Amino acid sequence: MQDEDIPDPLSAYEVLEREAVYLMTDPDRFQPIWSVEDIGRELEVEHAIDVVRPLIRAGLVNRTSDGHVFATRAAVRMVQMVGQVV
Repeated sequence: MQDEDIPDPLSAYEVLEREAVYLMTDPDRFQPIWSVEDIGRELEVEHAIDVVRPLIRAGLVNRTSDGHVFATRAAVRMVQMVGQVV
């Protein structure tokens, strides 16, 4: 129908990216290094690398040589400044 909102797939990925940053910077989890697969399980997405890759390009996430990822200091500071906004 014309008055129904069509979900924007780009905004859905932006929400997943934000949730991934929040997950990696959550002080209650005490897990600074994540596998991409674990992030996928936590966010309930099949291809978590598609969520993590833009964060790596943006400088918010670093990737180790064995494929694990962790939030950069910039990502941690961003979450400290704005909080975990839904």
